[in-house]
Amino acid sequence: MAKDKTRTESTRASIPIANRLLRALSQSDYEQLFPHLEPIDFPLRLVLGEPGVEITHVYFPVSGMASMVNEMKDGTVEVGTVGNEGMVGTPLLLRSTSLTTRTFIQLVGAGYRIAAEPFLQMIRQSPDAERLFFRYTQAMFDQLAQWVACNRLHSLESRCARWLLMVADRAEGDSFMLTHEFLSYMLGVHRPAVSLVASELSERGLLRYRRGAVTVIDRKGLETTSCECYAIARRATEQVFDVVER
Repeated sequence: MAKDKTRTESTRASIPIANRLLRALSQSDYEQLFPHLEPIDFPLRLVLGEPGVEITHVYFPVSGMASMVNEMKDGTVEVGTVGNEGMVGTPLLLRSTSLTTRTFIQLVGAGYRIAAEPFLQMIRQSPDAERLFFRYTQAMFDQLAQWVACNRLHSLESRCARWLLMVADRAEGDSFMLTHEFLSYMLGVHRPAVSLVASELSERGLLRYRRGAVTVIDRKGLETTSCECYAIARRATEQVFDVVER
C-alpha cells in the first residue's frame, strides 16, 4: 500500500512539470482534475479529433506535438500545432462539441487526457481556471491569424525555418523525425518544393535532413532565417502564462 501511495504521489508531482497549462492551475483546481487525468502515449499519426465528431476527451501533451490540419479536395494544410504549452479540445470552452480540424500526432510523445465532463465541471467552478484556458484559446486564435498572414506574405524558406523552430521547441533535443509529407502540410506546398528548401537550408549548414530525420545544427542561424512570426508566436504563448506557474 505504501509503495502504491508513493508511486501515486510521484506521478502527481510529475504531471504539472511537463504541461504548462496544468502547471499554471491553482493547487485546488489541479487537485480537482488530478483523479481524472489518464496517462496516454502519442504514437505517430494517432488521431485526437475529427471535424464533426463529438469531443469526448481533452488532451494535454507533455512531449511531442499535435498537428491541426484542414483537408480539402486540393490538398491538406496545417493550420496550428499544440505541444506541452497547450491542449487539444479548446472548442469545448466555447460550448462547441466538435473540432473544426483533423488533429493528429505529428511528433511522437506522451501526455494525459481527461474526459470532457470533469474538465468542464472544473472550468465552471473556477473563474481562475476559466480565465487561464480562455487566454490560451485566444493565443490559438492569434496563432491562426498570424499563420494566415505569414503564408500570404513570407517566403517559403523563412516559413520553413519558422516551422522547424516550432517543432524543435516541442522535441526533446535538436533531432526529430519529420517527413516531407508533414513538411508539405506545414507549408501548404507540394513535396518537391519541400525537398528544395530543405536542401537549401542543409547546404547553408543550418540543419541536416536525411530520410525524414532532422537535426538542427545552427539554431541561431535558423532563427535569423525565420520570419518574425516565430518570435510573435512565442510571445503570444508566454503571455498566456504571465501568471505564477507552480
